[in-house]
Amino acid sequence: MNETLETLVATEIKPLGLVLFELKLGGGRGRPVVDVRVERADGETVTVETCAAASRAIETKLDAGQFAGGNYVLEVSSPGVERPLRNAGDWKKYVGSPAVVTTNVPGDPAGRRTDEVEISGVEGDAGQEVITVRNERGDQRRFPLSAVERARLAFHWKR
Repeated sequence: MNETLETLVATEIKPLGLVLFELKLGGGRGRPVVDVRVERADGETVTVETCAAASRAIETKLDAGQFAGGNYVLEVSSPGVERPLRNAGDWKKYVGSPAVVTTNVPGDPAGRRTDEVEISGVEGDAGQEVITVRNERGDQRRFPLSAVERARLAFHWKR
């Protein structure tokens, strides 16, 4: 069901110049919540108008297929300023950006750890990528992408 829903959503937003970043199903059986995160294919900023257009396109298709008997909640948004870092491409795109990263590197005496860092680089072949980060003291750390349990960009409000 989720793959079919992902395909449906991706197909409906593609003509709008959008790509599916993430789709989550939540809520209960009686009223599921379809949480859709979209990005613009050209890399530009996702606006409220962009989300509204995507929502209308997706809703039209879901209603036509009688998804959940028409009793569902659809939420469409961008991944946001604290977007997850899911793959090597995301890490490369945001080199120089602050991030919050949870790693569990086998053999590391620190074990599982969460740090706020600046992304310095990504090296290695597909499937063997190594991430380089720098902490606020300037200390550099390297770890395999496969050791990342969770990562997201970090946003700091300027005062």
